[in-house]
This record gives sequence, C-alpha cells and structure tokens, in this order.
Amino acid sequence: MTFNEAIALQPQWVQIWLNILFAGAFVLPLSLLIWRVSRISGVITLLSSILAGLATFWLYDLFGYVRLLGLGHIVFWTPLLIWLWRRTGVGDFPVLPLWITRLVISVVAISLAFDYVDLLRYLAGNRAPF
Repeated sequence: MTFNEAIALQPQWVQIWLNILFAGAFVLPLSLLIWRVSRISGVITLLSSILAGLATFWLYDLFGYVRLLGLGHIVFWTPLLIWLWRRTGVGDFPVLPLWITRLVISVVAISLAFDYVDLLRYLAGNRAPF
C-alpha cells in the first residue's frame, strides 16, 4: 500500500488536518517570501518542511504507517518552531507577515503536539499500524 492509500483509509478529520498542515507548512511560508523582513523565515520554514516531509516518506518506507512517522517533524520542526517564535519578536515585522508567521507557528505546534504524543506511544510499545 502506498502512503497516499494509507492516508485515504484514515478518518475524515485526519485528511482535513493533513490539508491544513500542508497549507500551514508549505503554502503560507511561500507568502512570507513577499516581504524582505520575512524571506529568511519563509525559506527556512520551506526547507524544514521539505526535509520533514521527505523523512516522513522515508519512515513510511521503513516501518509502514505507524506512530513513528512524526519523528521527521520532531527533528526538523522543533528547532524551527523555537527559531520562528524568537524571530517574531525581532525587527519591524509588518502586520501581515507577523500574523502569517504566527499562523505557521500555530499549525506546526499543533502538529508537533500530535507527533510527540505518537512518538511517546510508539516508544511505550504501541507499534501497531494505524
């Protein structure tokens, strides 16, 4: 079964969340490239998201659709989240890129909350496929 087929078998709320996650981790950071003050944030967020996505597909190939898939998000997005949070208090961010950055932070933080819980459950022995 492919990764997309495994996703299609998930409840509707998971599929909706994955669309929100895609928008928050890939689409919104593209808009940060418009303003000079937020370009670095946009580029770093996009790179982190691409690496996290590649890690997810790699983990899926290794282990299947298990709770360990969020490990790539944890590795790449935890430092990103801290960096973005600190970055919003630096410089003169115009209002729109500041709010876009805060929205990206919110989406990434929610994803990481799921990912950390799933990782802890995996380490506790819950290794059955979803």
